[in-house]
Amino acid sequence: MADRIDELMKRYKALKEKVVVRRKEFGELMDFVENETSYMTCPASTHYHLCTEHGLLEHSINVAENLLKIKSILAPDIADESCVVVALMHDLGKAGVPGKPQYFKNTDVERPWPPYRFNKNLVYMSVPVRSLYLIGAKFPLTEEEAQAIVYHDGQYVEDNRSVATREEPLTLLLQYADNWSGFVQEENA
Repeated sequence: MADRIDELMKRYKALKEKVVVRRKEFGELMDFVENETSYMTCPASTHYHLCTEHGLLEHSINVAENLLKIKSILAPDIADESCVVVALMHDLGKAGVPGKPQYFKNTDVERPWPPYRFNKNLVYMSVPVRSLYLIGAKFPLTEEEAQAIVYHDGQYVEDNRSVATREEPLTLLLQYADNWSGFVQEENA
């Protein structure tokens, strides 16, 4: 377990170093995210991909690395910085808010499945909206970055139909990197 965390932290640090232009603001955002939310330890889901401690961190890293690979071939003009920001932060809303995580470990011995439960005391917002809510006070997103975060689930979410055929390239790349990470890479891990 310690080796896994050490490897995750090495990959995470390398990704964060790609944010150069907005380094100061990103550092402040990440300090908040890392120290005041459950982002570093919470699962990526309640019972699907990376439903384990540190799952969200691992998923976010996987998405960032896959996004950088895809964009290097299809859209090399998109800044690595934007790719890292949207990939690491696309599911930030899964961390809940300070003092109120979105997921709790299921401790019910009678009904141990799923391994995590949703916090019903959290004000309801979709994950992308909560992500923007948390990011917005600390970090300046471009319009393209905001669209990518809000619509990263693509057409799997009915609310996203409003953007169909009007996605920016960054949004499409994030959708694919997220899907590849969650449905292929992490399901088989």
